[in-house]
Amino acid sequence: MTQSRGYAAQQSTTPLAPYSFSRRDLTGHDVAVEIEFCGVCHSDIHSARNEWGNAVYPMVPGHEIVGRVTAVGSDASKFKAGDRVGVGVIVDSCRTCPSCKAGEEQYCEVGATLTYGVKDRYGETTYGGYSNNIVTDEHFVHSVSEKLDPARVAPLLCAGITTYSPLRHWKVGPGKKVGVVGLGGLGHMGLKFAHSFGAHVVQFTTSTSKTADAKRMGADDVVLSSDPDAMKKEASSFDFVLDTVSAVHDLNAYLPLLKRDGVYCQVGLPDQPPTIFMGNLIFKRRYLTGSIIGGMNETQEMLDYCAEHNITSDVEVIPIQQINEAFERVLKADVKYRFVIDMASLNEP
Repeated sequence: MTQSRGYAAQQSTTPLAPYSFSRRDLTGHDVAVEIEFCGVCHSDIHSARNEWGNAVYPMVPGHEIVGRVTAVGSDASKFKAGDRVGVGVIVDSCRTCPSCKAGEEQYCEVGATLTYGVKDRYGETTYGGYSNNIVTDEHFVHSVSEKLDPARVAPLLCAGITTYSPLRHWKVGPGKKVGVVGLGGLGHMGLKFAHSFGAHVVQFTTSTSKTADAKRMGADDVVLSSDPDAMKKEASSFDFVLDTVSAVHDLNAYLPLLKRDGVYCQVGLPDQPPTIFMGNLIFKRRYLTGSIIGGMNETQEMLDYCAEHNITSDVEVIPIQQINEAFERVLKADVKYRFVIDMASLNEP
């Protein structure tokens, strides 16, 4: 067994604290990774506090992982010791269902194995990236370019691919008007990608203080969503809207933004269901849909695209000892725009 150290929640009401545990020995196609950086996702908070009702404790969160390969299994061929790699939201899937065969492992019909908080095929609980190492099958490990700052790459493994995938799926590009709702960990990546893809991008935010940042990241226009007059001016003008907000909010304020046949895609995951006025959909044949991360091939495509176009996350790097404070700041939207843990801090008192 591989000895590991990290931070874990023991219950939904307890703060994260130091925790020692074991990971499995390498099997044939496994890769062992010494973790350098791990992003802090809003879903880590939902999970650690059992806000989705399915938590398994002790829980070591973290699914935005960048590190160095330290060992590979006897049958592994993708990586060698010393390679910089990333691990994202899932670490296994059935590999045989239609979704897996289509390269959409995130939609595995048997159920993809999450990076933390579930039982894997070996009957062991998965532990995430708020730790010093991880062992997983090479199929779910990605190459990370040495050209990019690894701390700023880490959030790409969730926030990056979560926004890249739907923008690609619905063919966002030149000639399209695209809205991004929310300028947080997800939203700032959606904005950067949509701009890079050549779309006309409008950032919707509730905070006027984020206008300058939105413009810096590529927004053509910024609209204060709490201003009814400003919202009315944008009505029926968008081909695609990407909603990245994880807090409860009224979708009926945004659906009228879409043109006929426009697509509204939800990637934020509020903990309560929305109430939808169906007239906002049926009168202009609008589509309300959703998306999660991307398959393994698409995730690698996204990382390669980011290396080619020098796209990374805006981050605030913290030591692991500040993780509970970081959780509270995320809930207050007090971060620009993603916390990333420097896992070398595990060695500090």
